[in-house]
Amino acid sequence: MTEIVALLQSIAPVISTTVLRQLSQAVYGMLISNGRITMLELSRWTEKGGSYRTIQRLYHTPMVWLQIQWMLFISLLRRTDREYIAAGDEVVLGKAGRTTYGLGRFFSSLQNRAIPGLSFFVFSLLDVQERQSYPIQVVQMIKEPKQAKKKEKETQANKRPLGRPKGSKSKKKQPPILSAELLQIQPILQAFLAVLKGVLTVRYLVMDGHFGNYPSAWMVLQAGLQLISKFRSDAALYEPFSGKYSGHGPRSKYGDKVNVCKMKKKYLKADDVEAGIRTQIYQAALLNREFASPINVVVILKTNLSTKKQAHVILFSSDLELSYEKLYDYYTLRFQIEFNFRDAKQYWGLDDFMNVKQTAVANAANLSFFMVNFSSILLRQYRKNNPVFSILDLKSHYRGCRYVAETIKLLPRKPEGILLTEIFQQIARLGMVHPAFEPVSTA
Repeated sequence: MTEIVALLQSIAPVISTTVLRQLSQAVYGMLISNGRITMLELSRWTEKGGSYRTIQRLYHTPMVWLQIQWMLFISLLRRTDREYIAAGDEVVLGKAGRTTYGLGRFFSSLQNRAIPGLSFFVFSLLDVQERQSYPIQVVQMIKEPKQAKKKEKETQANKRPLGRPKGSKSKKKQPPILSAELLQIQPILQAFLAVLKGVLTVRYLVMDGHFGNYPSAWMVLQAGLQLISKFRSDAALYEPFSGKYSGHGPRSKYGDKVNVCKMKKKYLKADDVEAGIRTQIYQAALLNREFASPINVVVILKTNLSTKKQAHVILFSSDLELSYEKLYDYYTLRFQIEFNFRDAKQYWGLDDFMNVKQTAVANAANLSFFMVNFSSILLRQYRKNNPVFSILDLKSHYRGCRYVAETIKLLPRKPEGILLTEIFQQIARLGMVHPAFEPVSTA
């Protein structure tokens, strides 16, 4: 417990002493518990001062989680010699009932359908060298109720005639109309970048294929970042027009349409064969009718040499100078945020909480992602001696220490220091999949 309190002192400037004490009890309970992470479950494992009412007060106290996560990252996780990029994604969890704040129907990629539940949008920082994601901002997404669309019957007189109106002039492409989802994400992104300003420089934001469109790219560019994302497999891409001007009419902008399965050799950047699979990587500055300017496109084409079957992925970036190696590497790194979602659900209660009020729901979700970062700090200590030390090992260690602490209270005499240390080390290893050779802490 003393180790937890010491580490939590890094966030003391942004929360009150009372909340810090309550939070230390909740963190301690999460590290020990092996069941569903609920307020009642946490109160069963905490020490003196961690009653159910204490945990309940913590969950219903408004907290500035963006500042809390940022202080924890800056103090204990950030490394000045590392390169960082940003990643954003949505996590959906199923919830039953009707009274939970923000309950709606959201698309779950795991179930491949819309399910009743809650949705949270997460922005994280990705350590390029360490290959790990650290969630910084978690905000609940609220689905607006659908409004019935009124079908207006247009008469033949109101219909515009075919063709371009006589005398009309070409106009500059107008800013896109952002969807309701992007309008919710835009202020979240701005708040996320505000805490980074002047402390950490981030150039790229990586998002999945759901955001591989012009409105998303425009939103990211307006925030001062470059977008890295993925196009649909059937995206229409064109080469810039390189022919001569005919002398009349508008100048042509779009050249030949690109067939990603038969791209020109001049765009080939890498060609490799392994285990009967040929992998070709192409890079080119191409056009899409939806985008206002050229985009940096990287096509990964895989061919089975025996069956001749092909599959491809189209990645892109708004930064035309970004090399294909980095573009591919950064997009691959995006998947680390999915491991954050997995850990938050599996170990830290993102799927388990039963709160229904707005503040309690926000605190439960943010506390789950806070534990993702906090456990990363603890794991660093143990992985110095055992690189495969896992979260399950960490929880087993703290549970064993809790059992020893309660057992010692029943003894008439407290054992000597050396014997006490050996007892803690032996009992803390019980249940571990990968026992640490030299446990760092005994409490």
